[in-house]
Amino acid sequence: MNSSSCVIYTRFYHHIHTINIREHSLCWIQTGDKSLVKGEQRIDCQAGDLLIFNRDSQWDVINRPPTDHYYQALNLQFDRELIQSFHQLYGHQLKQPLLNETIVIKQPLTALLTAMERSHQLLNSQHSDLLKNHQLIEVLLLLAEQGFVLPLGREKSWADKVRHLISQEPAHAWSIETLAEQLHTSSSTLRRRIADSQQTLGELIRETRLEIALVLLQSTSKSIGEISAYCGYESHSRFSAAFKQRFGFLPSDLRADATL
Repeated sequence: MNSSSCVIYTRFYHHIHTINIREHSLCWIQTGDKSLVKGEQRIDCQAGDLLIFNRDSQWDVINRPPTDHYYQALNLQFDRELIQSFHQLYGHQLKQPLLNETIVIKQPLTALLTAMERSHQLLNSQHSDLLKNHQLIEVLLLLAEQGFVLPLGREKSWADKVRHLISQEPAHAWSIETLAEQLHTSSSTLRRRIADSQQTLGELIRETRLEIALVLLQSTSKSIGEISAYCGYESHSRFSAAFKQRFGFLPSDLRADATL
């Protein structure tokens, strides 16, 4: 199952450079404020708002905690297979237009927020994928009640498949041969497919590791050293430098206690 959830929290203002939205996502801002910036476009949100992110969108993200408090948001991410199941089950009954841009819902249904909380609890439990998918379908139905239907979107690319494999073991010494074997293709074919995405394998590995690190920094109490090692960096200083180059701030900028 590729759908996932996490609670983002931090006591520190931060501006994240170019977040890539890999899957359709919901973000319920619980405390603090959030701004999305892309060129001349800006979307400002506050506590209580619900953001709907379209897959493959890109934003600079600014999270602002209130004074003497922390920023917190519940994020749900829906994989393509789940949305496909939703459309197969209910698509013929839905009259709402498909969502094609990032949307802010200022007064989300209480039932929708409650269903999101239940989904988060289930996704981070040992319950079956069947039960987890059932709960996520409820979220999508309630979202449709609010007037929004997530589109199915494009098929997963080879780069998407590679990123998914890397995310399972980010510290692994991934090679084109190992990835090709797991994807049941040849090394030469996979090398061509990755080249089609305008990225190298090294770039895919680095981007995936740093995206995972960002989520762990925001949503867990793991130390920076633990996160660095989990994401395949033997050197803490090298990890910090790569993270700052990618996102615009140091990992320690998110933590009151920046010790390893």
